[in-house]
Amino acid sequence: MKTSDIIASLGVIILLIAFLLNLYKKIRANSRLYTALNFTGAAMCGISSYMINFYPFVVLEGIWASFALVSFIKVSRGTQGDL
Repeated sequence: MKTSDIIASLGVIILLIAFLLNLYKKIRANSRLYTALNFTGAAMCGISSYMINFYPFVVLEGIWASFALVSFIKVSRGTQGDL
């Protein structure tokens, strides 16, 4: 398994964990944990896509990570959500 595969796999696992925790109401979609997991997972998937030169996915994950980071900053400032 290549390094890019490992990074992508971990990123996807993190994204799925965030999704499942939210789906089963263990964390809220506007919590710091959820947005941090989304940012981390998306960033890892974006990095792995860059490593294999798959640029459409780099764009997708870059945008996903950017929105997650903005949401995390808003949550941390207390302007959105709690936890």
